[in-house]
Amino acid sequence: MEYIDLGATGLKVSVAGLGCGGSSRLGQSTGSSFQESVSIVRQAFDLGVNFYDTAEVYGTEEIIGAALRNIPRDSMIISTKARVKDHKSNASVFEVVASLDRSLQKLRTDYVDVFHIHAVRPENYQFVREIIVPPLLREQEKGKFRHLGITETPPNDSNHAMLKNAFSDEFWEVVMVGFHMMHQNAREVVFPNTQEKKIGTLIMFAVRSIFSDLTYLGSTIKELVRDGLLDPQYERSDQPLQFLISKGGAESIIDAAYRYVRHEPGVNVVLFGTGNPDHLATNINSILNGPLNPIVVEQITKDMGDLEGIGLDLPRNR
Repeated sequence: MEYIDLGATGLKVSVAGLGCGGSSRLGQSTGSSFQESVSIVRQAFDLGVNFYDTAEVYGTEEIIGAALRNIPRDSMIISTKARVKDHKSNASVFEVVASLDRSLQKLRTDYVDVFHIHAVRPENYQFVREIIVPPLLREQEKGKFRHLGITETPPNDSNHAMLKNAFSDEFWEVVMVGFHMMHQNAREVVFPNTQEKKIGTLIMFAVRSIFSDLTYLGSTIKELVRDGLLDPQYERSDQPLQFLISKGGAESIIDAAYRYVRHEPGVNVVLFGTGNPDHLATNINSILNGPLNPIVVEQITKDMGDLEGIGLDLPRNR
């Protein structure tokens, strides 16, 4: 495993982080038992993963708590989140704090390393900043969490408008952002700010359905070519993006997707999710693999760099 500084938090985190939501939710969405999901977390820890990202809405906090209860607390980094359900009522503050307290109980810990406001839309940012953040900072002073983070909602904010506003404030230490081969605009909008301000970056949507479902990928490419957004050469192969394997040195499209994101300047942690023990090791190995062939990386960046909002689907089986 490789480890990296998470911005200026002082946390040394694994470059591969186990995402406990998404379509799988550690296998809970696909029929895994509680204990099977616990086993996935323990296997990740044994492979060197020390960063675990969950949220109350995922329903996996108790799994993390059970999996890590006999592991020294300072050997793992736990990230969780709370949603603001009502952006008009000051009572939302009490619910967010209550969510934090419930998360601590389910995770069986006295504190979390990163506590995020979850999936904030641009139009709701001012409410979060003015009403939610000040009380949360008081909870931070009590020791309930170490670092304050915020996550965007890529399906509803594909141009990172919320984060553009957030970068004007100084209290965000970690952000979670959507970035992948066919949605690269964080390179211009987000990463220059996070690098300058030394804000930690957690990457979601590196793979999701767009690169794990080749039928979906193929149909998306056809639509992009039809709309004049992608060169017709991408539609000529029966196997979409096969050149990533034949010329890029990737073992699969998923492998290429993880490696493309992992080696982008400004990326700290690449989140991956699975309920399959075999996929767990494969995904970690992809994140730890070296960069793709530079010529192929240049082609992807050039040909797909202007795409926006592709493959930003809400999780399946939630």
